[in-house]
Amino acid sequence: MTTMTTIFVGWLIQPGTLLRGELAITIASRALLVTEEIKQRYSTGNILIVSHKATIRIILCSLLGIDVGRFRYRLGCPVGSVSIIEFGSHGPLLKALADRTHLDQRLRSLPGS
Repeated sequence: MTTMTTIFVGWLIQPGTLLRGELAITIASRALLVTEEIKQRYSTGNILIVSHKATIRIILCSLLGIDVGRFRYRLGCPVGSVSIIEFGSHGPLLKALADRTHLDQRLRSLPGS
């Protein structure tokens, strides 16, 4: 079994700026196409994907079978956090959600969660 781990890093963005009136399901469709392309191109090893908080939460919801329309209410994604998904033979497995232990305490305590 080969596995690929994808690490999602969230950054602060105003929701209206990111979504531009786009539905979460539309963002999910587009983002999952890119995610699948990355999985096909790099089937092993670690991959870092950096995006906006909303997009990361939408991708995570999609991969985990959570209604993407509820992304704001089901997954937290503080600024600068890291989430890890491992793709294996049984599908995506959430290994870490919104981890910020790599940041010093001063940065972790700033608003933006």
